[in-house]
Amino acid sequence: MRSDYLFTSESVSEGHPDKVSDQISDAIVDLMLSKDPESRVACETMTTTQLVILSGEIRCAPMYDENNADWAENGGWAPGARDEIEQAVRRIVRDIGYEQEGFHWETLTFENHLHGQSSEIAQGVDASGNKDEGAGDQGIMFGFACDETPDLMPATLDYSHKILHRLAKDRKSGAAPFLEPDAKSQLTLRYENGKPVECTAVVVSTQHAKGYDEGEKEAELKAYVKKVVGEILPAGWITETTEWHINPTGAFEIGGPDGDAGLTGRKIIVDTYGGAAPHGGGAFSGKDPTKVDRSAAYITRYLAKNIVAAGLASRCTIQLAYAIGVSKPLSLYVDTHGTGTVDDAAIEDAIRGIEKLGGLTPRGIRMHLGLNKPIYRKSAAYGHFGRDVDGDHFPWERTDLVDDLKAALA
Repeated sequence: MRSDYLFTSESVSEGHPDKVSDQISDAIVDLMLSKDPESRVACETMTTTQLVILSGEIRCAPMYDENNADWAENGGWAPGARDEIEQAVRRIVRDIGYEQEGFHWETLTFENHLHGQSSEIAQGVDASGNKDEGAGDQGIMFGFACDETPDLMPATLDYSHKILHRLAKDRKSGAAPFLEPDAKSQLTLRYENGKPVECTAVVVSTQHAKGYDEGEKEAELKAYVKKVVGEILPAGWITETTEWHINPTGAFEIGGPDGDAGLTGRKIIVDTYGGAAPHGGGAFSGKDPTKVDRSAAYITRYLAKNIVAAGLASRCTIQLAYAIGVSKPLSLYVDTHGTGTVDDAAIEDAIRGIEKLGGLTPRGIRMHLGLNKPIYRKSAAYGHFGRDVDGDHFPWERTDLVDDLKAALA
């Protein structure tokens, strides 16, 4: 590992068009899990000027059953179900704060093209007879943790998220009424002996009210952003040589889905580790927890975080691999990047031997982390990892495996 270097990560706000799509997709997951914890959902959302389109496959008997003769006239939908989905979509857009001519929660056009889950996919995923629940798809998933921040996350991404979260909080409270929902941040940090010690560059582009791209109003906006960044980053990281790029293109009044189309799953590096760790390529939002793209990425983060929290390493990457319809993972790989206090292979053996993990099967992961709950919309902005929401950690952020790991390695 290099010890002295520059590294950069970016984040995007809840009002970014792709994040609007992610939050809508996860709101649909939450809605269906609230009706039936065994729901199957793969919901994709596209947003653009005054338009939201849903597509994908679902299985949620209380809301949709194409074999229900009483619902045939509604295309298999339960009475009121399609209206409930539309209301959930409009509520998300409203909560983000879009009441603009080009994208308004109340007047946008909504299209619902969700349909039933393929029976051929279902036969591979569902448990039956002696067959356990299988993975919803093939693929590789990575988890990561490091000791750069109290949240055991890469500092570049952790603080990029926190900057935008603060902007959104101030926008909604009225403390910064000139802000609009769409924004991006990016931090470049200098590492010395493997630890972040200085911020060499800050990039923040935020949608703003009319006129905040010139004169005193522009100066007010830039001074506000500098103040926020200074309050969030550790003392001493901002120096006289720090480069500032605040709205470097000029005016940013047209934003969100009106400025650029949004799609579910296009911000997977923002969602995970900001480029500081590998990514298997699968997106999270819009998927129920039988999809290992989501659940296995959560368990690998959980494992990596507990390894670092246990003092077994200061940096850890974990990979899992699955085949569609097969419950047992094909491989488990641990890499502590030369920072481990025990051998990486010993950690792998310890993980395999912890019974409460259920063999890291899709069902075992869901049961251990309690993933069949409507908890996902809150994960869909400002990162899935390294943070709490309303004072409560996501279940994959717990460090309750520390004692088990230590005992297994004793």
